[in-house]
This record gives sequence, C-alpha cells and structure tokens, in this order.
Amino acid sequence: MEVKTKSLLDNMIGVGDMVLLEPLSEDSFIENLRKRFDHNEIYTYIGSVVISMNPYKSMLIYSPEKVEEYRNRNFYELSPHIYALADEAYRSLRDQDKDQCILITGESGAGKTEASKLVMSYVAAVCGKGQEVNKVKEQLLQSNPVLEAFGNAKTVRNDNSSRFGKYMDIEFDFKGDPLGGVISNYLLEKSRVVKQPRGERNFHIFYQLLSGASDDTLKKLKLDRDFSKYNYLSLDSAVVNGLDDATSFRTVRNAMQIVGFMEDEVQSVLELVAAVLKLGNIEFKPESRCNGTDESRVKDKNDLKEMCELLGIEQSVLERAFSYRTVEAKLEKVSTTLNVAQAYYARDALAKNLYSRLFSWIVTRINESIKAQAKTRHKVMGVLDIYGFEIFDDNSFEQFIINYCNEKLQQIFIELTLREEQEEYIREDIEWTNIEYFNNAIICDLIENHQNGILAMLDEECLRPGTVTDETFLDKLNTVCAQHQHFESRLSKNSKFLTDHSLPHSCFRIQHYAGKVLYRVEGFVDKNNDLLYRDLSQAMYKANHSLIKHLFPEGNPAKVNLKRPPTAGFQFKASVGTLMRNLQTKNPNYIRCIKPNDKKAPHIFTESLVCHQVRYLGLMENVRVRRAGYAFRQAYEPCLERYKMLCKRTWPHWRGPAREGVEMLMADLQVPAEEFSYGRSKIFIRNPRTLFFLEERRRQCLQDLATLIQKIYRGWKCRTHFLLLKKSQIVVAAWYRRYAQEKKYQKIKRATTVVQSYTRGWQARKLLRELKHQKRCKEAVTTIAAYWHGTQARRELRQLKEAARNKHAVSVIWAGWQGTKVRREYRKFFRANAGKKIYNFTIQRIMQKYFLGLKSTLPSMSPIDKNWPVRPYIFLDGVHTELRRIFHLWRCKKYRSRFTEDKKAVYEEKLEASELFKDKKALYPSSVSQPFKGDYLEISKNPKYQKLNSSVDEKVLLADVVNKINRANGKGATRILLLTKKNVVLADQKTGQVKASVALPDLTSVSVSTQNDGFFALRLKEGSASAVKGDFLLSSEHLIETITKLHHIGSAASDGEQLNVDIADEFLVQFKQDKVCVKFIQGAPKNGNGASCKRKNNRLLEVSVPASA
Repeated sequence: MEVKTKSLLDNMIGVGDMVLLEPLSEDSFIENLRKRFDHNEIYTYIGSVVISMNPYKSMLIYSPEKVEEYRNRNFYELSPHIYALADEAYRSLRDQDKDQCILITGESGAGKTEASKLVMSYVAAVCGKGQEVNKVKEQLLQSNPVLEAFGNAKTVRNDNSSRFGKYMDIEFDFKGDPLGGVISNYLLEKSRVVKQPRGERNFHIFYQLLSGASDDTLKKLKLDRDFSKYNYLSLDSAVVNGLDDATSFRTVRNAMQIVGFMEDEVQSVLELVAAVLKLGNIEFKPESRCNGTDESRVKDKNDLKEMCELLGIEQSVLERAFSYRTVEAKLEKVSTTLNVAQAYYARDALAKNLYSRLFSWIVTRINESIKAQAKTRHKVMGVLDIYGFEIFDDNSFEQFIINYCNEKLQQIFIELTLREEQEEYIREDIEWTNIEYFNNAIICDLIENHQNGILAMLDEECLRPGTVTDETFLDKLNTVCAQHQHFESRLSKNSKFLTDHSLPHSCFRIQHYAGKVLYRVEGFVDKNNDLLYRDLSQAMYKANHSLIKHLFPEGNPAKVNLKRPPTAGFQFKASVGTLMRNLQTKNPNYIRCIKPNDKKAPHIFTESLVCHQVRYLGLMENVRVRRAGYAFRQAYEPCLERYKMLCKRTWPHWRGPAREGVEMLMADLQVPAEEFSYGRSKIFIRNPRTLFFLEERRRQCLQDLATLIQKIYRGWKCRTHFLLLKKSQIVVAAWYRRYAQEKKYQKIKRATTVVQSYTRGWQARKLLRELKHQKRCKEAVTTIAAYWHGTQARRELRQLKEAARNKHAVSVIWAGWQGTKVRREYRKFFRANAGKKIYNFTIQRIMQKYFLGLKSTLPSMSPIDKNWPVRPYIFLDGVHTELRRIFHLWRCKKYRSRFTEDKKAVYEEKLEASELFKDKKALYPSSVSQPFKGDYLEISKNPKYQKLNSSVDEKVLLADVVNKINRANGKGATRILLLTKKNVVLADQKTGQVKASVALPDLTSVSVSTQNDGFFALRLKEGSASAVKGDFLLSSEHLIETITKLHHIGSAASDGEQLNVDIADEFLVQFKQDKVCVKFIQGAPKNGNGASCKRKNNRLLEVSVPASA
C-alpha cells in the first residue's frame, strides 16, 4: 500500500508558498523564511519559483527514498523541495516535449553550485538505465569536479565559490534518456590568477596540484610543494578547513579520465598550470638605455628558463617579448621598449590570458566528449548556474558586468512569468487583466543601448585615438547619461544643485531593480580592453607545446590580423544576448539561492543579510507579480479530494464530475463569487484569505472526523475486547472444569489404590503368620528328631571307638612284641654297614630333592635369558654348572629349529654386522634393534621406478636413497643405490636414469669412520673400467646394513676373497687423477643434527660429525 506523503498545505511551518503569505510585506516575508529555516525547512515556493536557503550542514533530505517520493508527483502535491522543481521540469520535457531551462541565481556562498548538482543528480536518478545511458550520465556528473577545480576558488563568503558563469544544455532522446550535453561558460574571473583579495585563494587547481600530485609528477613539472615559493598564490588562506586538496586532485584526475581526457592531454593541462605558477615568479629590473629611456630586464632567469622548457619556447624569444612591444599599422612596424611597470602588466596579462584560454579549451574539450552523437532532434534541459547580483563596498567592472547579466535575467523572468500567467489564463478561459509591475527594460537599455549605452560608450572610449583614461570615460558618461533617471554621478548631481557626499568623484551609481550600486571607474578601460601584446601571442604560437598553438591562434605570423580584437564588454554582451535568446525558447524554472549568514555556520539567520539578498533578487517583486491575478490555483480533482469533507453532499464520495463537485462545495460554503473563478481544469482563488478559510474549515472538520473515528474505534475496540474476554472466559471455564474433574478422579483413584494396598498387605501378613507357624511346627519336629538321632549316633560311636581302641591296643602290643624279637635276632648284623647305607640313602634323597626343585625353577626358553637357579649345596657345584651349559645348548637348538631360511639369513647378516662393526663404529649399537629391510624403495611395486627396475636384469637385494658427495664443494646430490649379486648401481632419483654401474669384483675395499655418521667410500681397483671417474664417496642413513650386505655379497662374488672394510677417521679417496683426504672431526650440529661435509682445500674434505650424547 502506498504511503501518502505530506502535502504543501499539511502541517505547514510558516507558509510553504510565499504567494499565500498574508499579510504580504518585507518583514513578514523575512519572518516566514526565518521560521522555516529554524525548523530545517530550507525550501520555500513563490509559485513555481524555489527559494533555497543554504543550511551550511548535511541534511538527510536527498536520499534515494526522497528521490522516489518526489518522482512523478505534482509540483504542489508535496512539501517544497528542489526535487519537485527538477521533477516538474523533467516530466514537462519528457511528456510534453517542452524544452526546459533551470535558472539558478544567488550571491557567492548561497549554494548555487550545490543546487545545480542536486538538479543534475535527480535527473540522472529518475531517467532511464542502460550501459550507454549510465556512461553519459556519469560523464555529465563528472564534468562538475573538473570545472570546479579550474573555475572555483575560496572566497571570504564561500570556500567553493564559482568564479565563472555556467550554462549546461543536457540533451535527451524521445524516451527522456540523456544523450549528451553542451556547456557554455561566461566571464571567468581571470584577474584572480594574478591577484586575490585578503582571505581568499587562487583557483583550486593550483593548490590541488601542489598537494596531491606525486613527487615524480612535480619533478617533471619543475614544481615544489611549498606554496610560499609562488607569487600568484596567497598564503594567508592556502589551507582551508574541510578541503582536502590532495584527495580533490585525485578526484579531478579520475573525473578527467571518465569525461574522456587522454593522458597526454591531462599532462599538457598540468604543464600549463605549472607554467602559470612559474610565470608569476618572473620579476623585472630597470635598465637605462643610451637615449635616456628605461628598459625592463628579467632579474632571475631560472623561472623563465623552466617555464620555457615546460612550454617548448625559446627563452630569448619570450624574454624579448617582455622587453619590447611591436606596433603594426598597415605596412609599418614600430618597436618600443617596455618599462618595468609595462613588463609586469604584460606578464600578468599573459598569465590571465593563458589560464582563461586554458579554461575555455577545457570546456570545449568536455563538450567534445559529452555532446550527443545522434543527428536527430533532441529535447533540451538547460541548467544556468550564474553569479547573483553583487553589491560590494568596492564595485568595479566585474560587478558591473555581473549585475547587467542579472538585470537581463530579471527582465526575462518577468516577461516569461507574465507570459506563463497569461497563457494559463487563456488556456483556462479566465479573463486576463493587465498586471502593474516594474519593467527594468529601461535599466537594460541604459547599459546595452547600441548608441548611448554604457557598454557602447566604454567600447567607443577604448577604440578612439588619443589619451584614454577612466576619467575620460566617466566624463563621457556624465555627458550622455546625466539626464537618465537611473544614472547618478557627482557631476550629474551637482548639475541639479544637489549634494551627495556618499558619491565620490571617480564613481557613478546605477539604480538597479535590486537597489542602488556604486561603481568605481578605476580599471574599467583596462579590463574592457583586456589587451595581450601581439609579441606575446606570437611568442606563444612559436612554442612546441601541442596545446599552446591552439590557445593562441592570433600569434600565427601567416595570419596577422591588424583589426583590434573585440572588448571584454562587447563579448559578454554578445554572450548574454545569445543566452537570453536561448532561454526565451525554453520553459523557465527558477531557483533563488540565499545564504543566511556570512559565518558559513548552521542555525544562524542574519536578518539584515537575508533582507539584502531578498531585495536584490527581486523576490518581493516576484510575489507581487504572481499575486497580481489569482494567488492560488488547483486542479478540480485534488481540490475536491482535499475539501470534500466540508460539504455533506460531497462527503464521503462524489459520483459526478469533479468540477460540479467543487461548484457544489463552494456554493455550500457560501464563498463570495468574486473570490474565485472556474477554469477549464482548475479553480482559481484570488485572495490567500479564501484559501486559509478553506484550510481552517478543513482543519476543524478533520478534528470532528477524528473525534468520530476515535469514538467508533473505541466502541469497536471495547466491544471486541468484551467478546474476546467472554470467549476466553468460556474456554477458561471449560478447561477448569475438565481440570477439576481430572483432579477429583485422580484423588479417588489414589484413595482406592491406598485402600487396596492396605487390604492386600493385611491379607499377606495374615497368610505369612500362618505359614511361619506351620514352618516352626515342622522345624520343631525336625529339630527334635535330629537331636534324638544325634544322641543315638553318638552313643553308637562311643561304643565303636571303645571296641576299636581295644582292638588297636592288641595290635600294638603284638607288633611291639614282634619287633623286639626281630631286633634281638638281627642286632648282630646291623652294626657293620649301617653308616654307609644311611649316607647313601641321605645322598639319594638330597639329589632327588635337588632335581625336583630344579624342574620347578628352570628359566625361560629365550637364548638371551641369563638367569639360573642358585645351587643349594656346595658339593653340587660342578653338576650345577654342567646342567646350566647343557640346558642352554638344548634351548638354543630348540630356538634354531623354529627359524625359516629367510630369517636365518637375516640373523646371519646381523651376526656378520656384529663381527664387522661391534666396538669399532659408534653408529652400530643404534642399528642392532633395526631389522635389515633391504628394499626401502619397494622398487618392484612403485610405478615411479618401473623404468629403473626394468633396466636392472638381476634381483635387487638393496634399494635405498643415498647422497653422492661432490669433491668440489662437499655438497651432496641425491642418488638411488641398487645392490645386486654382481653390481652396484647408482641412478638419478627424479628421472631414474642410471648414472654409474660398478661390478662387485672391481671393489677392493670400503672405508668408513669410527664415528656416528653415515659416510662411506667405495674403493675401486686401479685400471678397471669402473675406476675411470675414481672412487665414490657416499652418505646413507642405513650404512650398517649397506656395508654388511656389500661385504657379504662382495665376498661371494670374488670367489671367497674377502671385501676389506677399513674403519678409520681419516682415509684417502681417489677422484679421477687426484687423491683427496677425507677427515672426520667432532663439531657442533649444522642445519639439524646430521653430519656436514665441507671442502677445505683441493686435497682435504672435512666431515663435521655432531658429538653423540
């Protein structure tokens, strides 16, 4: 659902449209502006004219949402805003095919430039989209930073003041999409290049270049960042708060690239800017000639030299142009010298012309980039951002020209406003009445009349022969214009016997539409002439710089034109005339900019300053012209929609035509007939009081309607609340009854359960008591029977024991008797060998006990288990030792019987390694626990080594990665070592290519150190095929296994001849024809904990081995 936005008449702060201001006076006008400004309402209407107050702060009224809010809305539908005017102009151009122009005026600091940016940004936001359209919009928007950099400056009134007038025609196609644009510039304040008032700066580009350019760029331009080194730059305001010149320079460079400037063009522009700065540093000194005249000479030629290098001009040519002037008349040439004052004038004139022409070229170059490419007819919207009326304490030629332009704009404003009023009255069939207003055509005629206008007399004075001064020009004005009612001077006043001490002798005063302005004639003639000596033009044309020739075409010797160039006043008058003719072909839209204070601070409203601007902008005149006929008009549909609640017959819905509804409404309200008129599509209200009467009645009616709506709403709300409470009560009651019944049922259920449990418990306990009684009866019987049986059994047992004792006694007595008889018979035989028999019996029992004990305490079956039971008796020492030896041999045999052939071979290699290295090499103990793997690379399975495996015919017994030591530097190269039954093969690890193959019979010995390292040397037989390149010095992580396998296989390959393994910390290695000593020393670890090899000299390689812990 669309949200309805605030109307112009809704909740107004003050009056949104000054036409409706009642009563109308200058004080009420100013007070209305103040009231709106204090509430951050910076826009106010005068009919279709927008008054814009500069807030001097950022405001959240320019967001994309705000753009959408004002898009395709009627002008008076929403509260005053600059977007409303921009949208009205754009829709008129797009839908009605009417060319538009937006005239933005106001004094410096009033916000004209920002207003033009807002208009352009709004049009860019609401027009069509697309890659080409977006490119055109971006170029149009990015032209502003470029023009601001070269045409804006900091003044006492504005930190970003436009020092030129700008008119941009934006061209659109039939759909309303932008195609391009054309920019026209008016009267650049080029005098600012050479001199700035106190508290002001030169144009922005000079400060931006020095602050933001890179050191390399400044070096190419022969510039320094220090502002104080340049005479044309004022120092008291070089740095401005809120302006970042370095960032602005990067923005300008980027904008120039977007607009379409080539890199060489940008460089040329910067060179000309640098040349202007250098030009200001050129100083002159007088030099007397023999004829008594003074001649100027350049003091320090360094700046002149650098400037000539930048522009590609011969130094002597430009130096002569500053010292001499050539005057041509028909076929005669006269050369005169320039004094110091004339030389400074020539220097400043060249600087002003150079910068002014550069600015005009930039505008032309931008136009070439942004102009529409299509040849078809375009719709045009013009945006005029030009200086407002200026009244200073000291007004000169520039203010005169600017105020003349504003007089023409005021004239066309009145003409177009009246014409628009008249056309609307005719279109709406309303009777037209003549409107009395001040016509400033008489003032325009005073200035621009071809015969006796001020500009014409100024041109005539500049062109006539003889002595021409500002005083002669003033005398001529006094002669011709003394009787004009809008012209005043001291002489004309005196001629009328009036005395005005506020009017100096060297001044004249013009009564403009905005008030009286006093002009000082000093400088009028020189500024109007704007002469640049032909010698300087010709010197500039001789430059090799690509841009200079285009800027000074009159310097071409082949096209010498003796005709005097047109004056500045004549050129501006022609430009203003062209502008006025252009504006008259378009539908005008006006934005009047006002600055509220001179402090550039928010929330400050200086009444005298605003009053001054209201006067010279002619805003009261605008209101009176607008109110001369009907103060307010509105289409029938929105009028009926707004006021229909005032009549019962139109409220709430009117079914007929809107006009009839409005007529019914006005008749019901009894509004006097002379206060309004009915047009074809609008109602016209003559007096604002009538509108305010309608608004007051509407406000009261809205209050009554609001009360009615509130009453109905409150009744509906209470009724709804009651029904909701009733429904809730029923639901709550139902749920509570259910809950109560559930609780009651649960209580009865629990009580029943308790009763049942108590009953079951009582029954169980009763049954238990009966069972226990029966059990005790049975147990009593059993106990009695048991006791009876026990008594019987004990009685019988005693009888049996008695009988047994009696019988045993008989046996014992009989045995004792028999033993006595035997002992008596054998006593004589026993005494002879009883000791020997007892000894043998004792020894037999001890041995039996020893063997039985040894059986239970035998050690484990592991051959390395050294444990053995302790001997119990000394006499068994030999037997104990022999049994230990026999047991160890037996368990070794048992252990060996479990070995496979492969495992047996591994142990044989371990045994062989022990014989070779035990107690000889420090690395050996750490290898004992490591099994000998042999093929560490899995060469038969790894596809990476398939080619290498296929190149070896025999079975690979050992495959490992080793480092081959280079004798030149001691560094290692990774190699693959393969050991077969006949050969030792070295191959490249990455490619698998075989680097060397040594037959085992060609090996004489292997040399290793005694320390904890992996280095070994393969010594080859002298004269063998393998010994061509000498011995091999290698390093391996599996040295013990490698040497053991090599010793074992080498001995087998040499028919039983043993392969010698030399273990020493120093040995010789044969490298080709030289023998090198390899020496092992203990040292600190490097690059980890491994050994490192280093070449000491041609005959020594030193291996540093870390000391073992």
